[in-house]
Amino acid sequence: MRVLLAEDLFLLRDGLTRTLREHGCEVVASVDNGPELRRALADTEWDVALIDIRLPPTRTDEGLKAALEARRTRPGLPVLILSQYVDQLYAHELLATGEGAVGYLLKDRVTHTAQFLDALRTVAAGGTVMDPQVIAKLLSRSEKRGRVHSLTAREHEVLARMAEGHSNAAIARTLHISESAVAKHIASLFGKLGLRPSSEANRRVLAVLAYLKG
Repeated sequence: MRVLLAEDLFLLRDGLTRTLREHGCEVVASVDNGPELRRALADTEWDVALIDIRLPPTRTDEGLKAALEARRTRPGLPVLILSQYVDQLYAHELLATGEGAVGYLLKDRVTHTAQFLDALRTVAAGGTVMDPQVIAKLLSRSEKRGRVHSLTAREHEVLARMAEGHSNAAIARTLHISESAVAKHIASLFGKLGLRPSSEANRRVLAVLAYLKG
């Protein structure tokens, strides 16, 4: 798997590079600022981009903007965004097009090597991964609005794990139910969210987007 890496902190960038190489990934580009990231996104052959939200020169959302610009040019481009903080707006922007191959992880998550690499592979394969802390924040909100409010407690659990990038089999293992039960819950929540039949992957992304909107 070829990885494009954008991170301005040298120690973290070096650590990520070492981790990726140790697990069979090729770091095809490693940059530390927005302008270089834009060039690398356009000029380098890669399978997934791992990008810090805040990069020089603005140190605000330079990395996110570059990623979104690249995905507008090439829809479905695999991008995993790293952030220091939970920010629902950033997560919403990533999912706004309704396409897959996107992820949003807190930087603390990269210390959990297996989870981090699994998230990277999921995004590279076209899946969607949201950090568990983002999901936890959404679950803790005192009020839900819109169609998401109509979901049952079990459907909420299934949707939360979908947002974390889990497959039906993984959701079944986590919730200790059968895969057929998971499929039924997903079909039900798709119906309640008004998601008409299309590609399964796209509907999963749209369901997660509806969940983030609350």
